[in-house]
Amino acid sequence: MSFDRRALRRHLQSGPTVRVLITASAGSTPREAGVSMLVQHDRIIGTIGGGALEQEAIALARDILETGKAQSRTFPLGPSLGQCCGGSVTLVWERLTSEDCKGDGPFVRRIDGPANPPEAVARRAALIRKGALPLMIEGWLIEAETPARRPLWIWGAGHVGRALVQVLSPLEIFDITWIDTDQIRFPVQVPPEVETVAAQEPERLVAFAPKSAEHIILTYSHALDLALCNALLAHGFERTGLIGSATKWARFSKRLGEMGHSPAKIARIDCPIGNPSLGKHPQAIAVGVATQMLTQSSKLARQKGETG
Repeated sequence: MSFDRRALRRHLQSGPTVRVLITASAGSTPREAGVSMLVQHDRIIGTIGGGALEQEAIALARDILETGKAQSRTFPLGPSLGQCCGGSVTLVWERLTSEDCKGDGPFVRRIDGPANPPEAVARRAALIRKGALPLMIEGWLIEAETPARRPLWIWGAGHVGRALVQVLSPLEIFDITWIDTDQIRFPVQVPPEVETVAAQEPERLVAFAPKSAEHIILTYSHALDLALCNALLAHGFERTGLIGSATKWARFSKRLGEMGHSPAKIARIDCPIGNPSLGKHPQAIAVGVATQMLTQSSKLARQKGETG
């Protein structure tokens, strides 16, 4: 879990919470700087990599739930914990409340430094960019807010739609809107960060989607799939994927051409999606689709780093 104010506020409503944040890492480590998890009395949200490090972090977090005293500590993973990674990790524990997550911009707070922030803290906070790694200065921690999540609209709450939401929703990359024709088609329990929308004519909702949104179409109806493709080509999108076979796509391409869309525009829709070698089980399809999307996310992150 990265520093996402909206998500943090939602989780903090559940009760007393200690956030465990990796502020620095060196060498081979299970997770990287900027990753965090939340520890509450009755549950753990997120992970800092598992193993002995996480177990010790959870134990200390349980104590801090009672004492409320922030701490920072560095672990050489091999010597101190017997892990084979060989690197080192610096962790910060903080008991947070909803009040701590108000406002916007960089999250600046005292961990174990002087009562008043040093001048260097304000200077660096003013310059820090979204998505930058946490920065500790003289016992004060500066954390940049994560970049906005990418809008993702998933059309269809059948077996593959459900599997895909299960895979993608914990990753903190996508702002997911999940659409189907009836509320009863959604599972009883939906991840709290996922917005569900029921509409008898889902294609009419395309007009409300950001043009920067990505779309995955996997409804129960080929006619609805085609209507959504038609509406999206007219509306605009960042990326659209359609579940189906090469035969289905050949028929759809012909129909979309007859509807007035150019071959170049039609070619922007990816079909089939996923990795056929993984099989046709809904979870296998979801894994293949998620892998494609994560690969694209990594590519975008590298490009941003090269130009940022």
